Amino acid sequence: MLLSRIKNIKKLTVISKMQFKRRRSGRDVNGILLLDKPKNFSSNQVLQKVKSIFAARRAGHTGALDPLATGMLPICFGEATKFSPFLLNADKRYRVTAYLGHTTETSDAEGSVINKREITFTQPQLDEALEKFRGPILQIPSMYSALKHQGRPLYEYARQGVTLDREARRITVFDLQCLRWEGHELELEIHCSKGTYIRTIVDDLGEVLGCGAYVRDLRRLQLADYTHDYMVTLEKLEELTLQNNTLGSAIDVLLLPIESTALHLPEVNLESGAAACIKQGQPVSFFDNPTDTIMVRLTEGGERHFIGIGIIDAHGRIAPKRLLRNVADSL
Repeated sequence: MLLSRIKNIKKLTVISKMQFKRRRSGRDVNGILLLDKPKNFSSNQVLQKVKSIFAARRAGHTGALDPLATGMLPICFGEATKFSPFLLNADKRYRVTAYLGHTTETSDAEGSVINKREITFTQPQLDEALEKFRGPILQIPSMYSALKHQGRPLYEYARQGVTLDREARRITVFDLQCLRWEGHELELEIHCSKGTYIRTIVDDLGEVLGCGAYVRDLRRLQLADYTHDYMVTLEKLEELTLQNNTLGSAIDVLLLPIESTALHLPEVNLESGAAACIKQGQPVSFFDNPTDTIMVRLTEGGERHFIGIGIIDAHGRIAPKRLLRNVADSL
């Protein structure tokens, strides 16, 4: 009887491992979903939810948002993960509501209030202060950022009461507009380069105004050339999944093509012979007198099939940098 029970346990264990392996393998899904991230969830939490909804084998997000923040979080599936660095380096646009007169230890609404001051500035003084934050500026990252020091994010040190010296980094604020100022609330729209910390802009602006400020609400409106029109909520994904029995039939159509990650790059359309060389990892001559080394989007043939990203070097040759798997498989 004991041997029988042991055999049954082993059988169940084998079945369980097989089921786990199947769940872990998932589907081969390729493309980009522009998720409208909800508030009070980390970027990784919503990534795991979306990955589960799609039953995808591989997925990753680009440009993490704090739990406080909402809005555009591109999630790359399958082959699209190869091209995610091009989104990480892209410009971004935010709408932020700053609360004036208070500062917090984290520079946002999640931290404890550490100082309160009166609001005494005027509209002309606000306009003058905002001008200081337009164009190329130097910014010292917040201790509550995910920037790493010796392999650990700065916020881990901050939570232990440790403050580290941080080097100022050059960023660019392409556009900064005041949408609304009513009492303690100041609403701004900011178009900025990669590596910009909105909470730091708000914190620094509060100091320039002499009253302090922290981020109450933050929403990302745009990343690269992706606009809010294509964003999808978690609720919508779950609703479509419940309405359709066939896995992926209704939600896969929401995915943007992988090529959309590189639409900002100039296109080089290759004929079949040159494309074959690129697929074999061989550079091909293209320009006689290039003015600079540039990155390009590679397409093939009259139908302009996207095959990947290439680099044109100083000698006018194109070399592959990142290729789609069905292209790389031919190497």
